[in-house]
Amino acid sequence: MAEPLRVATWHGDFSRKGPGLLLKELLSDKSPDLGPVAALSPDVLVLTDVDYDAGHVALAALADRLGGYPHLFAMRPNTGMATGLDLDGDGRLGGPRDAQGYGWFSGQGGMAILSRYPLALVADHSALPWKDAPETLWTPQEAEIQRLSSAAHWAVRVDAPVPFALLTLAATPPVFDGPEDRNGRRNHDEVMLWAHHLDAMDGPVVLAGLLNLDPDRGEGLRDAATRLLAHPRLQDPLPALPTVDWDSVGEMRVSYVLPDAALTVLDAGVTPVPGPGPHRVVWVDLAMP
Repeated sequence: MAEPLRVATWHGDFSRKGPGLLLKELLSDKSPDLGPVAALSPDVLVLTDVDYDAGHVALAALADRLGGYPHLFAMRPNTGMATGLDLDGDGRLGGPRDAQGYGWFSGQGGMAILSRYPLALVADHSALPWKDAPETLWTPQEAEIQRLSSAAHWAVRVDAPVPFALLTLAATPPVFDGPEDRNGRRNHDEVMLWAHHLDAMDGPVVLAGLLNLDPDRGEGLRDAATRLLAHPRLQDPLPALPTVDWDSVGEMRVSYVLPDAALTVLDAGVTPVPGPGPHRVVWVDLAMP
């Protein structure tokens, strides 16, 4: 039996107020203590709140602080991607809510993968128009140009001892809107997107990332999380275990690692990280014969 393979996700706070500021901080003595995450030593780590830079310079610096990873993956996310439209109806252009995904600049608070094994993109659904999502809750009051993914939906092949497809997402919070429930509807459709693709996926899969949705607590259309967790292709090794502790609403489950039902789970857990944000690292150990 080979060593277990640890897949983790973390919504760590690596979003800053301008491009280049994350790298500047990581290279300074003000950088947060990432020792607790490095000690977990995940083989594959999905980060769901990290600023994007095309050269992966900041991501490489962050990977070094997390223990060193030879394989990095990130593409330009929808966060901060300008649409040229007044999507939030405030009479001004260029605001963070006028972008394809919330962001003050292109790539703010995007998504990335760090891995000890080679990575290769299998599919990218990030440009899918919201109106074209399966079973969409999009309504004509939304712009047709609006993409479904607030950050991205990537399927990435991980060439581990048993290769698998890593399915990632970082869904919008289902709050900060009005009675039209725009964010709630979009969150629902983002969470459900992979559920509609799972049956067509060949080989084992692992879904990892931020659903921003608890099946039992808080706001949002929680049936999306319930349906995804009940999908026969997936297993849930950490049922009902909270992954964040917010000052305002307390503990909730919003980040997930959901392995293929055909894979053997050896261990799983949720680990707090003092310092960079309220979110905990979610990890699962898989047998890789």
